[in-house]
Amino acid sequence: MRTYVVRRALNGLLVLWLVSIVIFSLVRILPGDAVIMQLDQAAAPTPEILSRARQELGLERPFLAQYRTWITGAVHGDLGRSLITRRPVTNELLKRINLTSHLAVMSIIVALLIALPIGVLSAVKQDTASDYIARFFAVLGLSLPDFWLATVVITFLAIWVQWIPPIGFAPLWEDPARCLGQLLIPALIIGARLAAVSMRMTRSSLLEVLRQDYIRTARSKGASENVVNYHHALKNAVLPVVTVIGIEAAFLMGGLIVTETVFNIPGVARFLVEAIRWRDYPIVQNIIMYIAIIVVVVNFTVDMLYAALDPRIKYSD
Repeated sequence: MRTYVVRRALNGLLVLWLVSIVIFSLVRILPGDAVIMQLDQAAAPTPEILSRARQELGLERPFLAQYRTWITGAVHGDLGRSLITRRPVTNELLKRINLTSHLAVMSIIVALLIALPIGVLSAVKQDTASDYIARFFAVLGLSLPDFWLATVVITFLAIWVQWIPPIGFAPLWEDPARCLGQLLIPALIIGARLAAVSMRMTRSSLLEVLRQDYIRTARSKGASENVVNYHHALKNAVLPVVTVIGIEAAFLMGGLIVTETVFNIPGVARFLVEAIRWRDYPIVQNIIMYIAIIVVVVNFTVDMLYAALDPRIKYSD
């Protein structure tokens, strides 16, 4: 087990290193110039002004020297400064990561509270009215685009209820009312879509497990339906659901540009789009690296959860 963990950690570091090279190269291939955009309000900047500005920002240094400076600083916790705002990238990112993390966690909680009980009920009551209703709403949840549903909800709340989400983010532990007021509605919308996927996965996986021999054996020994369904069957059926939730968690931690735009949430995805538009290289490459780290960590965590949930899974050394 220890050897497997070390091997996975080394593979993760290799992936992150390759991602850092790719993203550092690609952001400099994009058309546009951060210096020109920054000096856009100046009247016809001369070549001397542009050259001086590039020197101040370190953009005239050789490619490898720039990469070495960035990656060395990142390892030591120094992500550099934004080319546009001139503020430290760490400060710019932390407040947006905090907001996006709140939204992602709330969305996953909403999804699990809906998906697991309804998925189990749909599987246990297969081909009944409860099953058909649950499957109908699952398909409906998958069919409705997030941006359309978010637009309808925010329009309805603004016109009929005279309510709009508060501007300005506050962590849950500092101001719960403000945090929930800003993030609860988008979390419900995102969580509903994720719940539709997870519910269908829970149902199909549980139906397969309920047909296994050991389930019939548990019933023949007199175990109650609750014990069979929740203790024996659900524990093994939940593994595919863990995979789906893990993938979606990594996706949510990277931000949702449409939802953040509709609800005026200054999260990671919206900040990334703005940074790309302004060719703010340090912001773009550090956000992409943040997303890559989240994906690697989530995948590793899901693998470890497999071994914890299913004793049949062993990672050999």
